[in-house]
Amino acid sequence: MRILEQEEISPLLADHPEWTGGAEHLARVFTAADFPAAIAVVDNVAVIAEELNHHPDIDIRWRTLRFCLSTHSAGGVTDLDLELARRIEDVLATQARAQGR
Repeated sequence: MRILEQEEISPLLADHPEWTGGAEHLARVFTAADFPAAIAVVDNVAVIAEELNHHPDIDIRWRTLRFCLSTHSAGGVTDLDLELARRIEDVLATQARAQGR
């Protein structure tokens, strides 16, 4: 598995401007309506992470979630991280719609 170049990561960042980062890691902050909604997001992301066998770092502070993606074994962002970011974004979009945003 190889680390991606910035120009390979840029399309994801352009399509999903809430994500930040580069070749070392990708990051995203999401604020849920309340603590149970935040945990529901984490539960949904956990299912995806298990499917991909690729697990994000998740920081939970009340209703604020911080995701950090990196392929530790490769030492940076790989295709797995881009796929996981896209799938997390789908979960967050579903949650935002449920919250009326």
